[in-house]
Amino acid sequence: MSQTAYPILSSPIKLGPKTARNRIWMTAHATLLVKDHLFTDAHIAYYTERAKGGVAVITMEAMATHPTTQPYKGKAFAFDPRMVPEYHKLAEAVHAYDTLLLSQPWHRGRQTNGVTNGLPVWAPSAVPCGVYREMPHVMTTSDINEIIEGYRLSARYSREGGLDGVEVHGMSHGYLLNQFLSPGTNFRKDQYGGTLENRMRIVMEILDATRAEIGSDMIMGMRLNSDDGHEGGLGPNEWADIAKEFEATGLIDYISFSHGTYVNRMLIYPTSPEEHGFQLNSTGQIKSKLNVPVVGVGRITNPNEAEQWLEQGKCDFVGMARALIADPKWAEKSLKGEGQKIRPCVGANWCMSRIFAQAPVGCIHNPSAGQELELDENSVPQATTIKNVAVVGGGVAGMRASWTLARRGHSVTLFEAKSVLGGQINWWAQAQSRQELTGIVSWLEDRVAEENITVRCNEFVSKDDLADFDEVVIATGSTGLKHGWTMLRPEKWNGANLPGADGQNVYSYTEVLGANPDLGETVIIFDIMGGRQGAVVAEIIARRGIKVHFVTQLGQPSPDLASSRDWGKVHGMLKKLGVVFHVDKELVSIGENQVTMRDVYTSDEHTQNHISSVVMVQGSSANDHLYHELIKTKPCHLVGDAMAPRRVNDAISDGELIARLI
Repeated sequence: MSQTAYPILSSPIKLGPKTARNRIWMTAHATLLVKDHLFTDAHIAYYTERAKGGVAVITMEAMATHPTTQPYKGKAFAFDPRMVPEYHKLAEAVHAYDTLLLSQPWHRGRQTNGVTNGLPVWAPSAVPCGVYREMPHVMTTSDINEIIEGYRLSARYSREGGLDGVEVHGMSHGYLLNQFLSPGTNFRKDQYGGTLENRMRIVMEILDATRAEIGSDMIMGMRLNSDDGHEGGLGPNEWADIAKEFEATGLIDYISFSHGTYVNRMLIYPTSPEEHGFQLNSTGQIKSKLNVPVVGVGRITNPNEAEQWLEQGKCDFVGMARALIADPKWAEKSLKGEGQKIRPCVGANWCMSRIFAQAPVGCIHNPSAGQELELDENSVPQATTIKNVAVVGGGVAGMRASWTLARRGHSVTLFEAKSVLGGQINWWAQAQSRQELTGIVSWLEDRVAEENITVRCNEFVSKDDLADFDEVVIATGSTGLKHGWTMLRPEKWNGANLPGADGQNVYSYTEVLGANPDLGETVIIFDIMGGRQGAVVAEIIARRGIKVHFVTQLGQPSPDLASSRDWGKVHGMLKKLGVVFHVDKELVSIGENQVTMRDVYTSDEHTQNHISSVVMVQGSSANDHLYHELIKTKPCHLVGDAMAPRRVNDAISDGELIARLI
C-alpha cells in the first residue's frame, strides 16, 4: 500500500493558531503513572513513544482542577504550580517529534467518592452517581467560583509550562460540567440551573477564564458528548444546540466528542464486541452544524476505517486511546502503508483492569505499555552468547518468547503439539464476544514469520527430543481442574473429588473448549474463579442452544468483570441467551442427571434435576512435567500457564522477560 493510501489521514490541518501534521489524535486516558499528583519520567517516556510513533496531537490524561476530584491517589493536580516544570519536560520531549501537546483540566462532580481525599463529593444537585453511590454536597456559588478558579489556574500553568493548548473537560462522560448542562442532573433554581443559558453559565465562565489566561496563540478546545446514551440525558440534537452555542463564543478552536456517562460506561470504553466507529454517526450529525474541527472517537482501530470516516465527513480527526496503548506506532505504520503490522486493540479492556487495580496503564498484548523506560520493545539487547534454544508450546507465551529470542540473535525452534499456534486463545475466541482476541495470535504469528524461527507443529516433544538444545523455554500451558471443591474448602483441594465429580458427565472447561463433547440439553457450569472464563464458557454453550445454569459460590457471576467495566454488558448478554444464575451456592454432590447445591451462608440445600452435564471452571493445573524432567540436565525456564495459570498479558510478559534473560 502506497504512502498516499490515506490522503486525508495524512494531511495537515489548522488547529486554531497552530497546525496539526496529520489527523491522528491521542485522546486523554488515565495512566496511574502520577506520583505526588505530578507527572513523572514514566509519563515522559509514555507520551514520547506515541509522539515518536507519529500522532499529531496528544491530549494528556484528565487532571484535577480542585481537590474534591480525586478518585485515586494517582491523579495529577492541574491547579498546582508544581506542574509547570513537569509540563516543560513533557513539551520538550514531545515537540521534538512535531506533536502538539495539550492539558485536560477536569472535575468528576458526583462520579467519584471521598474515600481517597476525605472530602465531600461536589455536584450541582444532590443526585448520587449509580457507580459510586455517594450523596453529593450541593455546590454553592462560592464553590462554583472555586471550580472556575481551578480551571483558570490550570490554564495559566499550561501556558507557563510551554504546552500548545488546553482541552477543557467535564462536559462529557457525565462529569461535573455535564451534570450542570443536563436537566437530568441539574435541579438548581439559581442562575446556574433551569434554562439552557443558565445551565451553560459555569462552562461559559470557565471558557472565558481559560482563554483570558492562555491568550490567542494557544489552542483551546473542549470535550463534549454527542450522546449521553440514557433516559433523561442529552441526545445528539441537544448536544448540537449546545455545541453551536459554545462555538458562537469564538473562544474555542475545536471540539472533541465522545459518548456516555457512568449510567452506561460501556458507551465510553466498550469491550469487544462493539461496532467500530459506533459513536461517529452522532458525532457526524453534530459536526454538520459546526465550523470548528471535530475529533471523533469510538473504537477506531483500523486506518482503512479511519480514512473512510474522515472522507464521509464524520470527523476531522480520528481520536484514539486504547489503540495507541496497544501500538504506539499506529500512526507511523498506517501512514507508511504498513497497517497490517499494527498490533490491534482487541477490546479486552485490560488497560482498564490495570487502572481498577491501582496499577499503571498496560495492554493485554503490549508488555511495553506503561513500561517504556524498563521494557522498550524497539530496543532488544543482542545476546552475548548465541544459543540454540527450544521453545515448547506455541501459545502466546511461546510465540512471544520465540520472537524476542530470535531478534536477540538466538537460533530458535518452536514446538507445538497441535496443528496451529495460539494455544487457549483459539478456544476463547470461539465465543462471539471474544472473536477479536484472534488479533493477538495473528499479530504474533506474523512476527514469528518475519524472523528465522523454525516452527514445528503437530509435534509432542519429550525430554529426549530436546537433548541437542542449549536451553529450553517451557510454555506448555495448563489443564482445567474438575475436582469440584471451592476455595471455601482448601483442605479438600488435593483430596478426594466432590461426590460425583469423577462421573462421565463432568468436564473441565478445557475439555469442553478443546474437544467440544456432546453436553446434552441442560448443563450446570460451576464457576469458582469469578473471572471471564465462566462467562465465556457459558456463552459458548448457550449459543449452541443448550440450557445453562450458572452456579457460583460468589455473590454475583464473574465479579472480576467489574475491573473491565463490562459485567453488566456480559450479564445482560447471558440472560438474553437464557442462562440462569445461582449465586452464593457451592456443589454438594453430582448425580447422573441431577446436582445438589448448598447456600454458602444458610446451608440450605437445593437439588436441580434433569441435568445432562456439569462443566467445572475451577482454574487449571500447570503443565510443568517436562520442566521437572529437564531441569536436572540443562537450563530450563517456565513461562505462562506452565509457570502459573494466570492471564494472557502475564503469559506474553513472561515470554518477553525470559527471552531477554537468555
